[in-house]
Amino acid sequence: MPQSAWSNKRERQYEHIKSGVLKRGASTGRAEEIAARTVNKERAQHGESRSASASSLHDMPASRRGGLRSHKGSGGRTFKQLYAEAAARNIKGRSGMNKAQLEKALA
Repeated sequence: MPQSAWSNKRERQYEHIKSGVLKRGASTGRAEEIAARTVNKERAQHGESRSASASSLHDMPASRRGGLRSHKGSGGRTFKQLYAEAAARNIKGRSGMNKAQLEKALA
């Protein structure tokens, strides 16, 4: 899914991510999707795209994060991620919960 707007660096990044996801056993389509989303988010964070979502702009870059959000321990999911999952699961009272309460409700 490489795009014409991507630089050579982003093309190489896409191929690298795609091959890594394929090695982990994902399907080709899923690997392409993950790679494209990652590259587009990196482009947005570095000002290389015309538009970007707020979560892309305010989130820590994947290269810097390095597994901090592996869904374990205190470095797990962010409050926003937990809240979004609680909303998807339709958990009552989520708007008044803090991070620890959301983690407990989702467990």
